[in-house]
Amino acid sequence: MTIRKGEWLEFSIPSDWDGHTVEFLLKEVWKAPKKLIHQLRMDKGIKINRQEIKWTERLHTNDRLQIWLYKPEPFGAEPAYGELDVLFEDDHLLIINKRAGIDVHPTKPGQNDTLANAVAFHLQSQGIFIKVRHIHRLDRDTTGAILFAKHALAGAIMDRMLEQRKIKRTYVALVHGIVSKKTGTIDAPIGRDRHHSTRRRVSKTGERAVTHYRVLEVFPSKKLSLVQLILDTGRTHQIRVHMSYIGHPLVGDVLYGGSDHFASRQALHAAKIEFLHPITNETISCIAPFQDDAFTKHIDLYSYFS
Repeated sequence: MTIRKGEWLEFSIPSDWDGHTVEFLLKEVWKAPKKLIHQLRMDKGIKINRQEIKWTERLHTNDRLQIWLYKPEPFGAEPAYGELDVLFEDDHLLIINKRAGIDVHPTKPGQNDTLANAVAFHLQSQGIFIKVRHIHRLDRDTTGAILFAKHALAGAIMDRMLEQRKIKRTYVALVHGIVSKKTGTIDAPIGRDRHHSTRRRVSKTGERAVTHYRVLEVFPSKKLSLVQLILDTGRTHQIRVHMSYIGHPLVGDVLYGGSDHFASRQALHAAKIEFLHPITNETISCIAPFQDDAFTKHIDLYSYFS
């Protein structure tokens, strides 16, 4: 049980933490980064029942543990109002259904129309004045579920979970052609295209990239296929490059050989995200509804993920 009280996050010590110390929780249970642990020491940022204690003292069931996790810090992106489609939110995490045509974070000075700007505004409206922490990214024109951490401890745990592939992200893409093989794995390294500054390509000298796909449905009259994709790696433009590489570029993805006849953007959507909550250990599972006609003309998302 946790609750935010101003700049502090308060935990009610459960029975399975009885006898543990603060130091054990930080280092062994949460595996917090050394930098964060050091900062909490310097700030005297941990209390038990609102009293400062030694970190080696034993905790008891129903004790109240307070941690200064919402200490004000620069947002990293100027707060600016923007509509957010919130899929999940608590005191630790925020999952947004990102729309097309918006960057995840600023890429140039003065830019204030990104998702990070809107999230900063959202946090500020709740009295939270901390850095915007996105756990992963989506391309500007890719839609769907994207995860943010609302404090440094949750951010560190989620970053580690992402590295360990414990955050399951499922994408759907509408691609050109009828994909004949119903399931498959594309294991092909991806590197920069030296002839185009933003384009990537399959290259022997690139970094390993692995994409698993499964055909959900085919549309013979339109010569299109709906494909589910799960990544083992997170290379830039990975799905777009890999699907183009096997001869099935994404609908609307003109950069990688797709046509914009059916959609005005690449038809790629982060449809589902699932993981164990970093603090409560509950299973979090979110489906992100489609938001524009790149898919809604063709697909009923919930028929595949409900």
